[in-house]
Order: sequence, then C-alpha cells, then structure tokens
Amino acid sequence: MKIKIKPDIAISETGLIFNPRTGESFTINPVGMDLIKLIRQGRSPEEIKKIMLDDYDTDAENFDKDYSEFLLLLRGYNLLEE
Repeated sequence: MKIKIKPDIAISETGLIFNPRTGESFTINPVGMDLIKLIRQGRSPEEIKKIMLDDYDTDAENFDKDYSEFLLLLRGYNLLEE
C-alpha cells in the first residue's frame, strides 16, 4: 500500500509542515524530511526502506519500528490520505 501525503499540506525545505485545514504547524528533523520526500515521490514502502537502509546507519528491524511510528504520527496529525 502506497502512502500519500495530502496535497494541500505545505512542507518547507527546512522541515516545517503546515496543515492549512487546521492551521497547525510542525517541524521534523532531517531524517523525517528524507522520509517525507520519498513518500511525496510516490516511492513504495519497500523502496523507502531500501533507500533509508542504504543512507543511514540502522538495521531493518529498527527501521521498520521507526517508520511505523513515523506513519502513526503523520496519521495522528491528519497529514496522510487514507
């Protein structure tokens, strides 16, 4: 299942996320920015995992846990299309 960020969500290059529907804004770290960029590019979860494992010093088990938590946060802030 591909994950999509709602098209009206504004994301700056510095990691500021703005949801115009709620007026809320959030900041994310550089790793989160990389994940957001890959999601916005339409990459599959498998592609995202491979890229992140190649680019960062982590293992598959930790990545899976962290990625799941990241997606839960995005869902919780109503930033994903379901």
